[in-house]
Amino acid sequence: MKKDYIIAVDGPSGAGKSTVSQKLAERLGYLYMDTGAMYRAAALKAVRDGLDLDSQEAVRKIAGQLEIDLLKNKNSLKLMLDGEDVSREIRGPEMGMAASKISRHLVIREKMWELQRRLGKKGGVVAEGRDVGTVVFPDADFKFFVTASTQERASRRCKELLARGYQVSFEEILAEVKERDEQDSKRELSPLKPAQDAILIDTTSMKVDQAVERMLSLIKA
Repeated sequence: MKKDYIIAVDGPSGAGKSTVSQKLAERLGYLYMDTGAMYRAAALKAVRDGLDLDSQEAVRKIAGQLEIDLLKNKNSLKLMLDGEDVSREIRGPEMGMAASKISRHLVIREKMWELQRRLGKKGGVVAEGRDVGTVVFPDADFKFFVTASTQERASRRCKELLARGYQVSFEEILAEVKERDEQDSKRELSPLKPAQDAILIDTTSMKVDQAVERMLSLIKA
């Protein structure tokens, strides 16, 4: 099998695409690129600087200063923002909504696309996010769209946050998932949608390993 495929994995929040993508990258010996984490890091920088996430002019101030890198740390991924490991800080529920807001600005998306394409230009990468197969790597060798029911996605996200020590309720997370879906799918710039040639992977009643095996079988075929 080729060693330099570009594999794009898109999908909504809580569908399991991060876990599936990370395991797929491990099985293939590829780089795992979490593009959503990169947007969360940009949002974190904006929040720390006290910027209005809805203001294009305010957000423009940080676009040229963003220094974001992904480092492999054993079986996990460290996200570095200006040389600082912010891997845990960006995972709070408020950063998900902030990332959705900041990603609506073209100046931020262009910066992210530049960084993501640079990381993946040599291939051998599993890149996951919301516009990887449609915008970042439209000529990717394989494109998958990982999804699940809204209820299932909210349930998974709630369990994940509770395990990390956040005090949240299922109803609160369900409302956030629905709001995030609305923001991501209806934004003018790079809305969340499957690429025309993407393969749908519905994980509502599918275990992670089953999803990974399904994707691997299609790649190897």
